Amino acid sequence: MAASAEKKKETRAGNYFISNYPPFSFWSEDENALVDDTYAQPSKEGVPLGLYHHIPFCRRRCHFCYFRVYTDKSADEIKDYLDCTVKELEVMARKPLIAGRKPQFVYFGGGTPSYLSAKQLVDLTDRMKAILPWDEAQEVAFECEPGTLNAGKLAAIKDIGVTRLSLGIENFDDHILEINGRAHRSKEVGRAYERALAEGFDQINIDLISGMIEETEENWQRNIEKTIELSPDSVTIYQMEIPYNTTIYREMKDNGKLIAPVADWETKRRWVKEAFAALESAGYTISSGYTAVKNPEKTKFVYRDSLWGGADLLGLGVASFSHAAGVHYQNFTEIDDYTKAIEAGQMPTKRSFRTNEEQRMIREFILQMKLGKVESSYFEQKFGVDVLSRWNGELEQLRSEGLLKISDDKIFLERDGLLCVDNILHDFFLPEHRTDQLV
Repeated sequence: MAASAEKKKETRAGNYFISNYPPFSFWSEDENALVDDTYAQPSKEGVPLGLYHHIPFCRRRCHFCYFRVYTDKSADEIKDYLDCTVKELEVMARKPLIAGRKPQFVYFGGGTPSYLSAKQLVDLTDRMKAILPWDEAQEVAFECEPGTLNAGKLAAIKDIGVTRLSLGIENFDDHILEINGRAHRSKEVGRAYERALAEGFDQINIDLISGMIEETEENWQRNIEKTIELSPDSVTIYQMEIPYNTTIYREMKDNGKLIAPVADWETKRRWVKEAFAALESAGYTISSGYTAVKNPEKTKFVYRDSLWGGADLLGLGVASFSHAAGVHYQNFTEIDDYTKAIEAGQMPTKRSFRTNEEQRMIREFILQMKLGKVESSYFEQKFGVDVLSRWNGELEQLRSEGLLKISDDKIFLERDGLLCVDNILHDFFLPEHRTDQLV
């Protein structure tokens, strides 16, 4: 039976969201020398370049957060870290793979990029632009925590060239925000959103999470109503998971519990399905398993679409991920290890993986499945592979379960398939890369 076979399952600890292929657990330190070799080669014509900058600082660590973040760094330590990221960019921009290229997209993630002051942001981005100009970038995205935003900082964010402002709201209820460890509250959400509108960003995105601790049916419906009332350009909805390096998991482990104190997968998927239906009724279009956009002709996710189409990505900072001409790698995951490597003039590479042509094809296929539509002609032209024949059995099984359909050589995920797409994707992994982390 296909991996997507549905049973009502409680949420258990683990990472279920698929963001790359092969899975990170297969990356190792053994091939790190390949990273240097890869950057010594010129880039292939037509391959877009993206730039990611990791800001690992937060006011407070959310209980469900599994990213590399710090809540205890001094102003001097933050300055030293930002200086190191600029040094990293200076070194990488001179390498043949990057030299002479301009980013198609830039993404500031975290942590909390908006944790930085307006002065820090302007200084950082001025120095970055002097090294690798992004005047031709189609998108500059910037993640924000609502409670860190004031009018002056939002004006600075707009001035540095940000086109997509992403507000990590997650929930509009103060009690749920508090019990899940979020730093902001609902009043800060309202003020931040109004100020962002006044700045006239090309795109304002809000993030929600279905199935947070103590979330109820009534609360979720209020979240949907409030989102539609705000009418952002786009909405991103994630389903709550509990990775092993979270506060919630540590508490589960200490108490000997296997089941996470959040909604089960069936409930979370139903809530997202209800939100998508309500957003569609309000005029939105569903553009992936996680996103709804108000105007698909205007509102794009360049970072997502380019990355899922094989773009190179230069990641700066602690724990950041990069994709360089088919080699995936991650920087050191502790800030001291990262800064020491940069100050010593060394590549801060923690682990890596060199993909072959087949693995690159699979990576693009499974990531594009998250968009809900895959064109077989794309893979025929780029890789010389007929994906409909390659995965005929897997696709037929999913079709028989009502999770997708095939028409005019295109694969279309049904809504139920889209809502459990990260589960479906395991069916397309090579046997040596499959796991039993199914939900």
